[in-house]
Amino acid sequence: MREMKTQMYGAPSLGSISTPRPMKAPQVIGPKTRKATRPKCEIPPILLEEARRISPEPWDAERHLSFAPPATVTSMKEIGLEGQGISPNAISDPFPLFTKAAILQMRREIFSEEVLEQCRYSSDFIANMVRGMGHDRAPFTYDAWKSPELINIVSRVAGVDLVPAFDYEIANINISINDQNAEPVTFGGRESAVAWHYDSFPFVCVAMISECTGMVGGETAIQLPDGHIRKLRGPQMGTAVVMQGRYIQHQALKASGGRERITMITAFRPKSPFLTDETVLTGVRGISNLEELYPQYTLYRLTLLEQRFRAMLAAEDCRTQSGRSFDLIAMRSFLSDQRDYLESMLAQLFEVE
Repeated sequence: MREMKTQMYGAPSLGSISTPRPMKAPQVIGPKTRKATRPKCEIPPILLEEARRISPEPWDAERHLSFAPPATVTSMKEIGLEGQGISPNAISDPFPLFTKAAILQMRREIFSEEVLEQCRYSSDFIANMVRGMGHDRAPFTYDAWKSPELINIVSRVAGVDLVPAFDYEIANINISINDQNAEPVTFGGRESAVAWHYDSFPFVCVAMISECTGMVGGETAIQLPDGHIRKLRGPQMGTAVVMQGRYIQHQALKASGGRERITMITAFRPKSPFLTDETVLTGVRGISNLEELYPQYTLYRLTLLEQRFRAMLAAEDCRTQSGRSFDLIAMRSFLSDQRDYLESMLAQLFEVE
């Protein structure tokens, strides 16, 4: 297993600061949709009726998690991407994560009147999705993804300590309906439910919240650097896949034979402020409420900067007290990295006309 690339900006016990520069992440091509757009298609009434019959209950990790480790975790090296990303792990096989009781609670919140009225979006990538539910509209789903038990599971499978990117990115739900009486809501040709893309965030956890009995397809496909395509085993209800999607070109293949394909995707970033974070907003800007997205993105980025500068201050204080000489090269490297970080923020924050 290769050593994970880090950007160590300093610690009080260290006399110098190491800032190795990892390979740059691929460019994210976002949807052509520039502003938030509501879907034109209707959700089949049967889905709404089923979901709204469920009585609400609070999140309980002991009752609602059914984790078992994935049989296989494909490495970045195995798919020709060694040296990229923040972990040697690329993508897992589907593994059990949520119980049926948890799935029913999540669907109850997703298909609530308030969520469908305020949180549905559409793009040329995905025609029907739900985003930005937040704690007030979806407390069960929010508490699930914020629970330490679930975060530890995702981190374990990813091979690096992660946290949800920020609240708005907790639970993006992609909805593809196969009901013959419903307006088609899938993207592109017959093969894909979601277009080829890189994610905007370092890692994602993709959970299947549909009943998959009778479903054919629905696998995740990844494109290798040599142009070949590898398909990973299809999911079952309650299972999840953890993927380093910022660095892997991938798509969800269309499923047939089932009533629907509904997946819940939560974005993750490194827990450590000293790990490379190449988060961008390209893929999500046009499908989000910017009055929520921009402030939350800004807050987490500024918090990381604060942590980095506090670490540097501590390292400088330690150096002064120990009588060691000032490391000009390390300091310039640190400041250059922070300048690049701020410039990357400026590139993401702009007014959409």
